[in-house]
Amino acid sequence: MMDDLSQLNTELGTIFTQHLSAMSSHITLEQVSILWQDIAMRYNEPQRAYHTLQHIQQLFGQFDQVKANLHEPHIIALALLYHDVIYEPTRSDNELKSAEYAVESLIGYLNAEQCQHIYALIMMTASHQIDKWSNETKEREKYSDAAYLLDMDLSILGSSWSEYEHYAHAVRQEYAHVSDDDYRVGRMAVLKELLAHPTLYLTDYYYERLEKQARKNIEHEITLLHAS
Repeated sequence: MMDDLSQLNTELGTIFTQHLSAMSSHITLEQVSILWQDIAMRYNEPQRAYHTLQHIQQLFGQFDQVKANLHEPHIIALALLYHDVIYEPTRSDNELKSAEYAVESLIGYLNAEQCQHIYALIMMTASHQIDKWSNETKEREKYSDAAYLLDMDLSILGSSWSEYEHYAHAVRQEYAHVSDDDYRVGRMAVLKELLAHPTLYLTDYYYERLEKQARKNIEHEITLLHAS
């Protein structure tokens, strides 16, 4: 298990290095390594069961499939790597804290506009709604990239039932401090809110591939929660 985690740390660290180095010509490998080890340490915190390095690995499996469609893949990659860097299940401001943390970490290596873009992307993962961009000349490209990022983050919903079930159990673990009754009520509210969206996925790529399975999985989990 430790060997697997060490290998995962190395693989994702390489990905982080590639994307950040591509955007910052003056950053050293030592500086990148320090930034990465801090990220990895946080994703390995004991309160996490789903929001772990394995989650980031799953997202980069998706990233590899859609990166040719992204206008700014390095920005999206960094947003993915930082989007859950702060995660405490008892708090409701994890996305805000993660966005702030990303900017604090990267401000010395990226310009203000790049940092603000990453901040905005991470904040969108709280609501899975896309904000309007102030820079109209790039609005369409930024909207497209943001849509892919949000769809990647929800891609687990459209996985096979066995993978989805593993995800659902991991989320329950993270909320171990919540009673079964309270969790059931809260979880069903979240799932029903998802189903109420006209579509779960914003891009044609993910809608065509995952929408039907995702809705089927969510409905099945609601049925199980009702029966428990």
